Amino acid sequence: MITRRDVSIAVLAVVGTLCAVAFADQSKPAFESKLFDWNNLVVKQTPIGSTRAVFRGPTATLRELEVHVTTLNPGLASHPPHKHFNEEVLIIQQGTVEALVNGEWKRAGPGSVIINGSNILHGLKNVGDGPATYDVISWASSETPKE
Repeated sequence: MITRRDVSIAVLAVVGTLCAVAFADQSKPAFESKLFDWNNLVVKQTPIGSTRAVFRGPTATLRELEVHVTTLNPGLASHPPHKHFNEEVLIIQQGTVEALVNGEWKRAGPGSVIINGSNILHGLKNVGDGPATYDVISWASSETPKE
């Protein structure tokens, strides 16, 4: 016969185990050093072009580090201008884009680098005749407010 005491002990053991696993997972980075081969990245088609997720997770020094590559079809925007607490860097690989930077639309081509500061309105649109491809590197530290 199972008693209330047995059930209580089992519940405490399960809760303790789950807490230990959660704590262990938070303290361990999702990755330390790793190579992500471009040819192995999965291309996901989207209504505006395509995207390749490279990685997303905690590191030894960041709450979250995320990298993805977006390709925008001509004349399209990634999304309406917006803002978020995390910071991000965009590196234009190909094409011509206009980026909303400090309230002004500015033209950028291959090799250009754009930084979007924390909680500052920004946006990006493809203004060229062909596809525009860019890398996005986004991070959140312990100092970054959670959305």
